[in-house]
Order: sequence, then structure tokens, then C-alpha cells
Amino acid sequence: MVSGNNNSLQLLLSIGLSEAKAKETLKNAMLSSRLVKAISAARKVTSNLPEKAGPLLYTMCSKIKPQTEGRLEWLAENIAQGKLDNDLRLSTALDLLMSKPNSSVSQEELEESCGVGIVVSPDEIEDTVTAVIEKHRDAILKQRYGFNCGSLLAELRNSLKWADGKAVKNEVDLQMLTLLGPKTEEDLRPKPKKKDQKSKQKATAAAVEEAVGNGSETKEPVVTSMTEYFRARPTMFHAPGENFKTEGYVMTPKTMELLDKHLKETGGNVVTRFPPEPNGILHVGHAKAIAIQFAYAEAHGGRCILRYDDTNPEKEEAVFFEAILEMIHWLGFKPWKVTYSSDYFQNLYDLACELIGRGKAYVCHQKSQDLKGWAEPEQQSPWRNRSLEENLALFRAMKDGCFDEGEATLRMKHTMEEGKVDPVAYRIRYTPHHRTGSQWCIYPTYDFTHCLCDSLENITHSMCSKEFQSRRSSYYWLCNVLDLYCPVQWEYGRLNMDYTVTSKRKVLGLIGAGLVKGWDDPRLYTLPGLRRRGAPPAAVKAFVASLGLTGAQTMVDPLKFDSFVRDELNRSAPRTMVVLDPLKVVLTAVPKEVPETIQVPDFPSDPTCSSNHRIRFGIEIYIERLDFMDVSKPPKDFRRLCVGQPVGLHHAGVVIEVLEVVRDSTGAVDHLRANCALATDDNKPRAFVHWVSDPQRIEVRKYARLFKHANPDDAEGGYLKDADPNSMQVFENGMADRYLQPSQPFSAYQFERVGFFSVDPDSQADHLVFNLTVELKEAPKKKA
Repeated sequence: MVSGNNNSLQLLLSIGLSEAKAKETLKNAMLSSRLVKAISAARKVTSNLPEKAGPLLYTMCSKIKPQTEGRLEWLAENIAQGKLDNDLRLSTALDLLMSKPNSSVSQEELEESCGVGIVVSPDEIEDTVTAVIEKHRDAILKQRYGFNCGSLLAELRNSLKWADGKAVKNEVDLQMLTLLGPKTEEDLRPKPKKKDQKSKQKATAAAVEEAVGNGSETKEPVVTSMTEYFRARPTMFHAPGENFKTEGYVMTPKTMELLDKHLKETGGNVVTRFPPEPNGILHVGHAKAIAIQFAYAEAHGGRCILRYDDTNPEKEEAVFFEAILEMIHWLGFKPWKVTYSSDYFQNLYDLACELIGRGKAYVCHQKSQDLKGWAEPEQQSPWRNRSLEENLALFRAMKDGCFDEGEATLRMKHTMEEGKVDPVAYRIRYTPHHRTGSQWCIYPTYDFTHCLCDSLENITHSMCSKEFQSRRSSYYWLCNVLDLYCPVQWEYGRLNMDYTVTSKRKVLGLIGAGLVKGWDDPRLYTLPGLRRRGAPPAAVKAFVASLGLTGAQTMVDPLKFDSFVRDELNRSAPRTMVVLDPLKVVLTAVPKEVPETIQVPDFPSDPTCSSNHRIRFGIEIYIERLDFMDVSKPPKDFRRLCVGQPVGLHHAGVVIEVLEVVRDSTGAVDHLRANCALATDDNKPRAFVHWVSDPQRIEVRKYARLFKHANPDDAEGGYLKDADPNSMQVFENGMADRYLQPSQPFSAYQFERVGFFSVDPDSQADHLVFNLTVELKEAPKKKA
């Protein structure tokens, strides 16, 4: 072993690696094995390798994909012969092999594609550089040495593909010096720094906030949807039919034939799918999954399938099927078609029989407590080595109802990435299925169903969250062992929100404890809950897009989500005046200049918008009780109404001043009598307040965080103890202008000086109910 390592070390040293680099390389078994093989192949051609051969061999072994590793020695021979003599030719050769992984690339084709033998003379380099510099002469003379030479070199690379890069760069430098002369003091002076992107964003946000006023904040996101995100990254994933170019993709002798058939059936289009299990309500994490699946297809002109993974009849309910599709439509997406895993029950059963016939599955009678899945070889199922005929007969008996639940399963002969052995493919359930009734009493598992349905539906990109990464090898194995088209599985990090729970079990626990009213309670981060709270779909999609697509699990503070909701509602929610805790003010008279109805702009911060509504103004008005202070000398920072301190009324152009505080029998303030005068330059109030006149009564529900800790499960007593039973505050005597009466559920409004609100579905024809969507300003973070 020591001798072998010494031989390998000497071999690596022979191509110019330092001893430290060679020893470090030996720690990488795959890379060092490839290098030993490549160097040995090159030495067979010549013992006197070209000067650049060592670095090129190292680069080749680092970059070559498993799909083309069988041609490694052939490439090494071409390096030794000096045919692949630079990085560009080597990179071109690797790309050529990847484009034809199962095809034989001839020596002639390799040399033609890689420009072997093509020599670009110094005269050709000089003439081409001269032409390109002349093309940009005016801009170069204007910008001098500030001109971006990188753009020149990029243009020259297209014209002089096989020229020596260093020679081209030297010629550019020489001709620039000839044209401009030596650098002057002005050329050497540091250029003023441009505003960085963060400063620009802050300036934009500040400008928008100032324009919007009323304390609202705006931060424009870089992209507003995952569709835009993917369009800006067109090569983020493999192109349809190029599955084999993906790292870790497993190829078989039939792969290219199956890919050709797949391309004919799909027309080369992207095909994705969103495959929810219909056993619960979708939540904000699903919004990310939905956006990724549908947006990727949309960005590439493809199609996305909604496939219900309905293989657990005991857990599925019709209400969940309907709710899932409703939420997809609410987010603005439309499935190309809707399918069910149960559509393929017969196909899956036939494939299970085929798997048994190939000796890759068996019927097992171990009990559930024994199916740990981590068994050592000596602890394997005693039924693992039954004959094919016996396994087929027993599997058919399972289908025919000859076994009780838990008495038999079908298991696959495969070890998963995480070490699980022989995962279950089928189990027995005598619960009627919502679509197939009692036709089947055996149902396939996720590990068996998922990849095969993807294959049957010609999915090009099987995108799923990170926890399924450990099942990727199983996914590829099952498709390949059955000689089926194999999609590529891509994983992304899950989206999790602080200060909430989303699992079905925990939400049901909250409902059972009376802490929330149902799946669509506005305090929950279920999608129905977000809709009921009034979160716009565009804000949900912009929020998801802002997180990007990475493999890291994301924990997000709800304040970030709220900022996107606030931004969208600033643009889309008309402004109105609503009083939550009303105090009546009786005016002694109204100036004749003030009309009985006043026209109020819906979007006062947008002078280009002509949308408006009309409100009434009479001798009885209502203001917020908090806008009046029952003292003769208010604090200096209190600018609103009190005895001796008048206040203006928004949109009315008047100032009111208290004449009398009328009290009830307990001494509490019942109402005010006030004088009313026109607001003038000589009669400017310190502040303006909102108000209503001739109002309708409404109910307003304000919400705070449901949980006190970022991770409610970490709280003492668990998540139920951490929930705040006072997280909803109800104002039953709110008042609003009558023009709001026809408002439909989920209509959004900005209540001046209060926040953004949405009409709740509980509303009746004569009784509107509003839910707080988000405050006008971001509340300061509170420590748990």
C-alpha cells in the first residue's frame, strides 16, 4: 500500500506538481486515480511530455464528467501528442464528448472541432487587432485608458479563436500605447467611485417613501417573480434532452435512445410538475415550490403539470384537492393539465411486476417494527432470495386481497444514499380510494411512485426540496433498472418562517385548542390564511423571488415578508379613512365653502392617478378617540386635538377647535362640541387627523404575532404554550364611509394612519369585516 502511494506520488511529481500539491491530490481518491491513469496513458505515447502537458492533464482529470470518463486515456494521448495544447482546445474537447456521451467521437472529428493544427500567425493577430481598434477608435480616444479593453478581447476571441491569448493581449497593449501614448497624470488619477448598488437602493427607497408619505416604507425588489429570476439565468439548469450533462446523472447503454424518444414526445419543451400530497392545506413553503415549478416552465415556454400524489387513501380528503388548485390559481398560475398518481396505478403495478421479473424486488413478511431499513447484510429479510415465480405469485396475491394489512410488502433490492436498505415499494391498505374506490388494496409508496410518474409524464426537471436529496440515487436507480426515461432531479432549500408552524398536525393542534379559527386564520402562514389576511399574490411571488434559488434552508423573519406585502399594497390598495375607536364631534356650524360631499383621491401619492371616491361631510363627525387628549396642557409632542389646541381634518380643508367636552354620568368623555373654520395660511393647525361623517359601522380585526418565540417548539411547554391567546384584537364599533359597502371579500384598502386592511369573507351585506394585513410602518423587532 505504501509502495503504491509512493509510485503514485512520483507519477504526480513527474508532471510538475509540487510535493505539497501532489500529496493533497492523493487525498482525493477519484482525482488521483484519474491522474494516474491519464499520466500512464500519456507516458505510453512519449516519455518527453510537452511543457504544458502537466497542467492540462490535471485540468482534464478535474473537469471530466463520469459520463465521458471512458475517453480519458484517449484525451491524455492527444495531450501527449501536443494536439490538445491549451485550455481552450481541451475545454472544447470535453464539451464535444459531453454532447455525444454514448457516441463514438472520431480522431478526425476531435481535431476538426478543436482546431488542431491551426496556427494563427503574428501578422494575422496584428491585422485583426488593428481592425478592431479602428472600429472603436473614437470611443478609445475619448475614454483613453479608461476604455474597457475586456470588450476588445472578447471581440477578438471570436475572430481569433485559436490564437495564443497572451500574444493577442500583448498586441492590444502595444497598439493602445501607439494610439494614446504613455499614460498622463490625468490617466493615472483614481476615478471617482460610482454609487454602489445598496446606496442606490436606499436612495430609491427614501425617495419613494417621501413621495408616498403617511409613514409607509418601500424597497423595490430586484425581481418581482421567479419567472423573471429564471429568465435572467437561462442556463441555470440543463436543456431538455441534455440530462446527461448534469453532475451525478447516471447513464446506461439505453440512455441516449430514451432521451431521443423523450425529445420527440415533448417537442423539446420544458416540462415540470408540482406534485402535492392532498392531505393538508398549502402553506408559504409550498408557495416557493409552486413558484419554482410553474415559473421555470413559463420562463422557458414550457408547461407545468399539477399532479396530485394520491397514494395514501387513508389521509386524503376532497377538500384538500380543491383547496390546492384554488391556491395555485390565486397565485396566478394555471396548470397545463391536472393529473393524479392514481391515473397510473395500472402502469405502476405492471412496472412492479417487471421489477420482480428482473430480480430487483421481492415480497417480504417482516412486520413494520422490523422494517427499520438499516439492516446489516446478515440481518437482511429472510424472504429476500425467493424465486422470481414465487415473488410474482405472492405480489398478485397481495393485489387480490389475500393478505391482511401489514402482513406483506413489496420491497426493492436497493440501498439508498443514506444507507437505508430495500425500501418498500408497495403496502396493503383496505381503505377505499377517493377515485378508484375498492379496485386496489395495494398502494405504491413515494419512493416507487414519484420517479416513475415523472418518467411516464416526460418531466424534464424534477425539482424538489433538499430533504429529498438522499432519495436521488434511488430515483435514478429505479428508472434505469427498468430501462425507462430518467428525468433529472434538482434540489433546492426549503423556505421556513420564524414565529409560526405549518405542519398539518400542529395547525390542527392550534385549531383544537381554540387558538386559531381554522386553516385560513389570518395569523397562520397557510396560503388560505395569507389570502384571508389580504397578502397580494404578487407580493408572495416577489418575496419568494427575492430569496433566490439555493440549496441552503432558509429561515425568514416575517418582517421581511411583510415588507413585500407593504410594497405591493402601497401601489395597489386605495386609501380611505376609517375610525376604529370613534369619538363623536358635533360641529356648531360648517363653513358654506365646504361642500356636503368631498372628492378624495384613492392614491394621493400618485398625481398621475385620477381614481377617486366621494365622502360626506356634515355637522356630526367621528375621529379616533386616541386623537383627542382630555387635558388642558398636553405634552409638547402631542400635536392633535385637545382643549386649546385645534386640529385639521384631512381632505376637508377645515380646522376644528374644542368648545365643550361633554361627559357621561361616569365622567368619561361622551362627545365633543367644536367650532369649524376654513384652514388658511393664518389658521394652520399643528396636525391633521382622519375622520368620517354619516358612517356605517364595521368590524375590524387586528392581529399580532401568534407566537412569542422564533421557533415555537423550543419554548417551554411547546408550541401550544407559546401561542399568544390575545393575538387578535377586535374593534366591533369601527366606522367607515358608506361608499365601501359594496366591497367584496379580499378587497384591499389602506386605512389612513392605521395600516393596510382586507375585507374578510365573514362580511355580510350590512356588516363589513376587515382584517389587518400589515401595519403602515415596520414594527421594531422584539426580543423573545
